[in-house]
Amino acid sequence: MIAEIITIGDEILIGQIVDTNSVFISKALNEIGISVHQITSIQDDKTHILEALEAAKVNADVVLITGGLGPTKDDITKHTLCEYFQDELIRNDEVLVHIEELFKQFATTSPISDMNRQQALVPSKAQILKNEFGTAPGMWLEKDNTVFVSMPGVPYEMRGLMTNHIIPKLQEEFERPFIYHKTILTYGMGESNIAMKIEDWEDSLPDFIKLAYLPNFGKVRLRLTGKGTDKEEIENAVDAYAEKLYPIIGDIIQGIEGKSNIVTQIGELLVAKGHSLAAAESCTGGRIATQITQESGVSAFFKGSAVTYALQSKIDILGVPAELVDTYSVVSKEVVEAMAEGARKTYHSDYAIATTGNAGPTKGNSDVEVGTVCIGIATPNGIISEEFNFGQPREKVVNKAVTKAFQMLLEEILKNSK
Repeated sequence: MIAEIITIGDEILIGQIVDTNSVFISKALNEIGISVHQITSIQDDKTHILEALEAAKVNADVVLITGGLGPTKDDITKHTLCEYFQDELIRNDEVLVHIEELFKQFATTSPISDMNRQQALVPSKAQILKNEFGTAPGMWLEKDNTVFVSMPGVPYEMRGLMTNHIIPKLQEEFERPFIYHKTILTYGMGESNIAMKIEDWEDSLPDFIKLAYLPNFGKVRLRLTGKGTDKEEIENAVDAYAEKLYPIIGDIIQGIEGKSNIVTQIGELLVAKGHSLAAAESCTGGRIATQITQESGVSAFFKGSAVTYALQSKIDILGVPAELVDTYSVVSKEVVEAMAEGARKTYHSDYAIATTGNAGPTKGNSDVEVGTVCIGIATPNGIISEEFNFGQPREKVVNKAVTKAFQMLLEEILKNSK
């Protein structure tokens, strides 16, 4: 079964907002065996919308549309749908009651207007899907054996409609193949090197299992996708082939996406030993702490982080000696080691990560080459550090630094756990 997604709104096309709706819709459809073959973003323009609807009808079984359902004049999706389906707008009393109730509960300072009431006008041929979180309802229409579902563009309203109404309805009305993904997380080896190592394994995959390489700043995700009619058979096969990777590249595998990752591994090892962790970040600007605190339960091992971006903060907060900076530069192994030890003492932790570097595009207050990053790890048994050059641009430098810092930390924890 094939789906297409159409997002309507100039705000996406001019880069004012990021299209997170398509990401959510694609994942939700994939989980129930519906493949998204195309995503199209178009203007709030009648001709453009009509052309997109007709093109999608030729290619897809289901077309999901977001945006253009507001009460203002620039939102024209409902009127255009009426033209496409040779229909007319009628007032839906249930939608009107819902709108009035929302205004009573949440808009006490701004009374409902006729413009708001126009949200209750819907195409007469549409099945109405209640939008619990907003005034614009979802609308389900059919033409030439293709289903069209129109939703508001507000992300939390769209997610509510997808979760509560659209996904269950699609599951009821259509037979779909089963799709199963398993994504293996690897760190510390490039895509081409991994491909060479696992070439024989990859060649042995059956036709119903596909492999995708997803590289990103020092880590590569290996996504296995199985597709078929027998859920148990597909899951068992994908899991079995994933298991065969461990004897080949087990040294760089850091977990399974959605189940474990390098942060959860680090946390589990620290908690098992009753140890704790802190961080001192300069060029990474809090990204290490952000990744750690995205996981639940990290307060069991994570003490805190200091973003000592300015030189004086490194001296005042972490106790980095000023003469060390004068002698070796703020971007140096000597300074990052002092930062790591300073964080370990400040937070009374067993381990600490520290970063300092020139992420670019200018050199800042150090003369070292742009892209240079020093990473230090303080442990109960001493301090280690390494210097890298991650190139450019700035975002690449920062992300690679975060990835490498976690990799180095895990290696040190594993050494000390033996």
